[in-house]
This record gives sequence, structure tokens and C-alpha cells, in this order.
Amino acid sequence: MKHRLQFAGKKLIRMALLLLGVSLAAFLLVNASPLDPLQTNVGQAALGSMSQEQIENLKAYWGTDTPPVQRYLSWLGGILQGDMGTSLLYRQPVAQVIGQRLASSFWLMAFAWVLSGILGLLLGMAAGMNRGKWPDKLIRGYCLTISSTPVFWLALLLLIIFSVWLGIFPIGLSVPIGMESGSITFADRIQHAVLPALTLSITGVANIALHTREKMIDILDSDYILFARARGESNRSILWRHCLRNVALPAITLQFASISEIIGGSVLVEQVFSYPGLGQAAVTAGLGSDLPLLLGITVVTAAMVFGGNLAADLLYGAVDPKIRKGASRK
Repeated sequence: MKHRLQFAGKKLIRMALLLLGVSLAAFLLVNASPLDPLQTNVGQAALGSMSQEQIENLKAYWGTDTPPVQRYLSWLGGILQGDMGTSLLYRQPVAQVIGQRLASSFWLMAFAWVLSGILGLLLGMAAGMNRGKWPDKLIRGYCLTISSTPVFWLALLLLIIFSVWLGIFPIGLSVPIGMESGSITFADRIQHAVLPALTLSITGVANIALHTREKMIDILDSDYILFARARGESNRSILWRHCLRNVALPAITLQFASISEIIGGSVLVEQVFSYPGLGQAAVTAGLGSDLPLLLGITVVTAAMVFGGNLAADLLYGAVDPKIRKGASRK
């Protein structure tokens, strides 16, 4: 128990330091951006027709008249007090904007994450059980092709086929256009989320499937599987009693570590499908130089990624105590 607490405590401290570093890196990148917030959001023509006093007020609103160090320390102080600031574009609290967008993206990413993990595990086991045969070659070819395919290209392909040509799913957005919020059903939201979630699921299968395949081959070549075959156990019994237990936990831990890929892919997928989620808000904040919103989204998504990595490390530690005890001594 002591080693487990030490292991988790050190991981949490490292996670806090990483979040601080990520926020600082994001702030420096935005501050070094050649985009002028005033020209980007107001326009050069509108600025030319304003008085100097109006321009100074706009600079104060966007924070361009404040030294960068002071702006970052002010933002960091607010974060420590639970205040993420106010979005300059949406003119709402950053926490409120993130909460609204995250509610749309969370179920999308969660569905894609779970589906990709299940499909990857099943495909990997099927490939390992049929090593060298046509199912193995087919699954490996699929995984290698998908792993080298850009997610935005796949999203565009699915959009053209299922929305433009076949007309099965909507072209974009998260709800039907022109409908009142009270008349929108859960089925409408599901229909709009199918293609984005399917895109993320397809791209997330490859790593889990290939890893599970290699683990499956190692298990099938082990001595205890040879002994099980000698006792007359069927392939089905070997698969469910011996193989599944040994490949499931490594696949689950790898799936937790792949949360960053799901989040990164959702940014591009939401842009293609015009899905109003957290990824689209991040792009809007970056192009509009909305520093409070961009920093808030960066910290929240980084916390989700680091949380997934922490969960993967804890699972590895639970499976193999040597990993936990070795990490606690460092």
C-alpha cells in the first residue's frame, strides 16, 4: 500500500509540473504569433476609422498593452484560484465555454475510444490466432494502411461517401439546422455524431490491434498453451480462458495511453464535420488570438492526456508490482 501511494503521489506531482510547462509553452507560442488580435478580429478598415482612444480601449481589452510576463502570471494566479478568465471572442467565462464544448466532444471521443479499443482487441486476437493466414494478412494490411492515413483525409472520404453520395448521414454540425432546441431529440444528436465518432474509431484501431497481435503470438508460443493443447483443450477454451486474460490488460493500458491521439484527431475531425466541440473551439481561439480560452483548452486537454497516461501507469503497476516498486524508488 505504501509503495502504491508513493507511486501515485510522484505521478501526480509530475503531472502538475507538466501542466505548468504545457501552459507556459502554449502562452509563449501564442505570444510569438504574427497574428495581431486587433486586426484579426476587428479588421484593418475598422481600425483605421477608430479614434486613438478607442484603439487603446481595444488593446486593454485584448491585453496587448500588458507585458507578457504580467499577463501570464495574472492568468496563472487566476487558475490557482479557480478562475480561468473570460473568453475574448465568446465574451463568456472560459470555464463555461469549455464546459459547453466539452459536453459535445466528450461523448464523441468516449464512444470512439471505447469502440476503437474493442475492435482493436478483437482484430488483434483474430490476427494472432491466424498467424500467417489470410485473416492475419488482411488485418495487418488494414492496420498499416490506416496508421499511415491522415485523419482529415479519412473524414473527408467518409463525408463524401455517406453524406454527399448516399445521403445517409448529415453533412455536418451536431444538431439539425433550423430546429428549436426543445424539439431536438437524442436520436438527432446520435445521427450527427456517427460519422465523426466512426472516423476517430477507425484511426484508433491500428495500434491496439498490432500490439495485441504480437502479444497473442507470444502467448500461443508459450509452454502453458502447449500444455493446454496437450490436455485436449479446444481452441475456443484456450482463447477465452488463457489468451484473453493475458492480452486484455496490456491492451487496456495501451488504450488509456492513446487518449492523446483521440483528442488530437478530434480537432481535425470536428473541423471537417463542423462539429461544435472542444477541438473546433481551440482552432477558433488560436486563429482569433483568444489567449484565455486557448490556454484553458490547452490545460484541460493536457490534463485529460496526462490523466490517461497516469491511469495506464497505475494499471501497469497493478499488474506488475515490480514496475510500481521500481518507480517508487526513483
